[in-house]
Amino acid sequence: MQKKHVGFLWAAFAVGLATATPFYRRNATCRETKIAILGAGTAGITAAQALVNNSITDFLIVEYNSDIGGRVAHTTFGAPNQSYTIELGANWVQGLVTKGGPENPIWTLAQLYNLTNTYSNYSSIQTFDETGAVDFTDLIEEFEDGPFTSIEQDAGNILNLNLQDVSVRSGLSLVGWKPKQDMQAQAVEWWEWDFEAAYNPNATYYQFSEDNNYVFDSRGFNAFIKGAASTFLTASDSRLLLDTIVTNITYSDHGVTVYNQDGSCINADYAICTFSLGVLQNDAVTFSPDLPRWKQNGIETFDMGTYTKIFLQFPPDQIFWNQSYQFFLYADPIERGYYPVFQSLDAEGFLPGSGIIFVTVTQDQSYAVEAQDDDTTKEQVMAVLRKMYPNTTIPDPIAFMYPRWSLEPWAYGSYSNWPTGTSLEMHQNLRANVGRLYFAGEATSAEYYGFLQGAWFEGRAAGELIAGYLKNLTGGERGEVHYEVLHGTTPVSEYGAANGWEVSSFQTIGIE
Repeated sequence: MQKKHVGFLWAAFAVGLATATPFYRRNATCRETKIAILGAGTAGITAAQALVNNSITDFLIVEYNSDIGGRVAHTTFGAPNQSYTIELGANWVQGLVTKGGPENPIWTLAQLYNLTNTYSNYSSIQTFDETGAVDFTDLIEEFEDGPFTSIEQDAGNILNLNLQDVSVRSGLSLVGWKPKQDMQAQAVEWWEWDFEAAYNPNATYYQFSEDNNYVFDSRGFNAFIKGAASTFLTASDSRLLLDTIVTNITYSDHGVTVYNQDGSCINADYAICTFSLGVLQNDAVTFSPDLPRWKQNGIETFDMGTYTKIFLQFPPDQIFWNQSYQFFLYADPIERGYYPVFQSLDAEGFLPGSGIIFVTVTQDQSYAVEAQDDDTTKEQVMAVLRKMYPNTTIPDPIAFMYPRWSLEPWAYGSYSNWPTGTSLEMHQNLRANVGRLYFAGEATSAEYYGFLQGAWFEGRAAGELIAGYLKNLTGGERGEVHYEVLHGTTPVSEYGAANGWEVSSFQTIGIE
């Protein structure tokens, strides 16, 4: 069995700059630059690199945190003298390279900067319920070989024939997958969908391979972002403004002024906003003038998922789980998605001798655990583990921690998701510029939203577009497509570069 990699198909011109205030006036006290890049994550650093590749070096990168990387964030975890680097956010290179096809740029960078990683073998899984170890892996095979394959085909038909979108829940029911109160089947469904999407996803998107590689480098996964940045930023580069919190973005057809919490400000000819969808949805930054209605609709229509990894470290000489497995799936008797998937890092090819295991929760469970204190969460996780291993003495963990992504004011969530029934045109409104303010990030990627490669491609696209304007290579400043009037579905003819969809939705490149 190989776990299928979830992206999304069921997505299903008004050209020119958005109307902005005609009375924009640059603040004479602000620092001047050609391009202000807001955020130093994958999209922001890639946008800057695209500018440098076009011989444009007059830019400023503004970052909320004290380090670059954005949601590719890590920390040191463990008891004294037993600590390891763990990833709080993005953790996998998802999709590598397929023979005869393209290579995922994140995989290219991971190899370039020699990131330590291991193939995630989703067939290496042991299953449990409240009575202990119970083998229901046959349900995983049944799901993948039956319902999953069927709804993939249905998704292609919906897109190709411009049919009305339906939810995955409806799609699964229509092909006979109705787990109802079968909690083992519910756990399998969570494993196949929620574990990657943090929501119920809408279909699958093949471009790179199905392989996922788990990154556990002592430098942190963001070493690839720092490596890319080091090719154009010096150690004390004055163009990188860390610990700088943006509070307001004033934009027009003539320029952008960025106002920061510390009282500083930046005048720029253009700006690229790479803030997360969660930040935009929570009004963490204000815009002057207010964003136009079509832009606000685009922002508010899309979903921001939360994906929480809860880390436990046990005495390395008291490991109680079978270290020959990578994953452990738990079917709670009452609640779907209740501490459902554990992953061992104390295993060959990972961090042997570390005593570390982590459990993942998403969405409603994420909100619950992130709102409660560590002790409550630890008590709940330990209760589940003691059900999974009823005849085993399980020690108390010697270290315990988890991030709270839904509460981080610079993130407000983990990554975006495309809601059922939302058209490509609506997504393009999320993606499109207003005046000289452009947007880039994983959420603005029509093809790879939710994935690091989405942020990379979108950052590059924004940087190259603005470079073209500055070098007068585009025959004029046209801006990006947006839609004042939206329709229920998007015809196949509009699935193209103008709407951020640059490869075939039906291209499998060797994947059968």
